[in-house]
Amino acid sequence: MSIFREIPPTAGWPLTFTSLILPLFKKHPQGLLEDDFKKYLGASSALLTYSGTAAFYIILETIKKISNKKTVIIPAFICPLIPLAIKRAGLNIKVCDTNSDNFDFNPEKLRAACKENKDILAILAVHLGGIPVDFDKLKEISKDANALIIEDCAQSLGAEYRGKKTGSLGDFSFFSLCRGKGLTPYEGGIAISNCEQYSKLLSQTANKIMPEGHLSEALKIIELFAYSIFYQPLLFWFAYRAPQLFYKLSNNPVKAAGEYFNVNFPMHKISSYRESIGHLGFSELNKMIAQQRETVDKYLLRLKSSSGIQPILETQNTKASYPYLSIIFSDQQKRNLTLKTLGGLGVSQIYLHAITDYQYLKNIVPDTDCPNSRKLSENSLTLSTSCFLKEKDTNNITNTIKGI
Repeated sequence: MSIFREIPPTAGWPLTFTSLILPLFKKHPQGLLEDDFKKYLGASSALLTYSGTAAFYIILETIKKISNKKTVIIPAFICPLIPLAIKRAGLNIKVCDTNSDNFDFNPEKLRAACKENKDILAILAVHLGGIPVDFDKLKEISKDANALIIEDCAQSLGAEYRGKKTGSLGDFSFFSLCRGKGLTPYEGGIAISNCEQYSKLLSQTANKIMPEGHLSEALKIIELFAYSIFYQPLLFWFAYRAPQLFYKLSNNPVKAAGEYFNVNFPMHKISSYRESIGHLGFSELNKMIAQQRETVDKYLLRLKSSSGIQPILETQNTKASYPYLSIIFSDQQKRNLTLKTLGGLGVSQIYLHAITDYQYLKNIVPDTDCPNSRKLSENSLTLSTSCFLKEKDTNNITNTIKGI
């Protein structure tokens, strides 16, 4: 670990000074980024929101008007913000375990969960790590349960399932434009409706619960400029690693991992200035994804003879966007030693725990047996596909993994 060079753990895109200044002099009409997503996905509607979580919450408030059912099924390996949004919407949570070797729902357990509960309003399909889920299987199960499908595309912008973009497959979907996740105006989200009949309802819901937030927005613009400075290897340690070390010394691993949230997440609108930054960055999408996939290919080539590790990869008929590469270790001690040894090179964890194991969520998330998701949290790590990685970095990472 070095305070002089820290690689981001995910493939966030750097922001140049030019990209921040240009929109100040060349005004762009509102709605351009929303139009980018609509065209890209072929969606009926796209709404720009404060965050991916805010987008999910707006979708939940919308579907409450479509059905009287009250339960949302989520995978057990998921961001803690998801159950908080469901709680805020006044809906019930049902947790379903993942497979043992990837992030997708275990289909047998998902089918059983739908059969034992006739109150399923929606199933949340999470394309974690930019890897599309088995959507055909999910659609079959959701149809039997008469449930809506919401796609969580927070990490999968640009990924494809059978030639269709993730976010265009379900009834609704949402994207995160948060810092470090690729396309970003520092913070933001997109709520998508793929059904014409729901588009107007989604807009009406958003208009009711998304207020103006001029003070908060001004702060976000300041943070955006700071992000453009600190999101590079020579300064990233101060923004990323230093807070981690502080919370670790305070014996608070959840905050150290950036996984402590509360139900009162912000909901206000974002400015046309930040939207224009996202719009200008959209043209870089295909190039950046190609670069991320190329980095994954390098990792796989150098690790192909390694025993005791299993990468989580795209399946047949899919194309992953790979904001990072996930690897499952057969030996937890080797996983832990790898994390410790490769600090500073973008090697990290996705989530500390299965969603049922966060103490601060115990009153929100029902206790559920999730052995596969628990093992994923204990035995997996991620390798960065950041554009800041150099050849020597990927060599160092793969040689260390093979040598431990």
